[in-house]
Amino acid sequence: MKVILVNGSPHKDGCTNRALEEVEKTLNANGIETEIFWLGNKAISGCLGCGGCNNTGKCVIADKVNEFIDKVKETDGFVFGSPVHFAAISGSLSSFMDRVFYGRGNLFANKVAAGVVSCRRGGATAAFDEINKYFFISNMIVVGSSYWNMVHGSTKEQVEEDEEGLQTMRILGNNMAWILKSIEAGKNTGIELPKKEKSIKTNFIR
Repeated sequence: MKVILVNGSPHKDGCTNRALEEVEKTLNANGIETEIFWLGNKAISGCLGCGGCNNTGKCVIADKVNEFIDKVKETDGFVFGSPVHFAAISGSLSSFMDRVFYGRGNLFANKVAAGVVSCRRGGATAAFDEINKYFFISNMIVVGSSYWNMVHGSTKEQVEEDEEGLQTMRILGNNMAWILKSIEAGKNTGIELPKKEKSIKTNFIR
């Protein structure tokens, strides 16, 4: 079993990464393979709405999005982490998730996911909610913790002092490992994934 933890911060080794490291450490202690996937600090384009990915499965823009998509099929769980910018996730992560999830519901369905946010003071719940919306629209299994998945601090060292935040990350990691193992145990005993219904589209303007 494998989990990819996406670092949506422009800072590779900052507050967001510290939160993800705590989740990663706990997953590893539970025997789960992990990888931290940093988006980098170069611009990531938003979705162009061209529909090209519907034909090829890949985005027409060659960047981190396609690199990530190549890993999704063989990955069982995902943690998307972001700093809080104006009560929202980072622009890079927003563009990244728009393009990663667009038209790929079947690729993510029934996989396990969680969001993690890092902030100095406020706006964390709004950003956390923004990340979760991608999971709920993609038929994913969303993992919670003992509190909303957030840490506080302006620096990595300050996050280290947020004992409750780091505990929340550890509980998240343990919960995710437990769910992944439960799914695996279910498969091994013949429990099948839920049957997918044919999609129904209802327009509000007729």
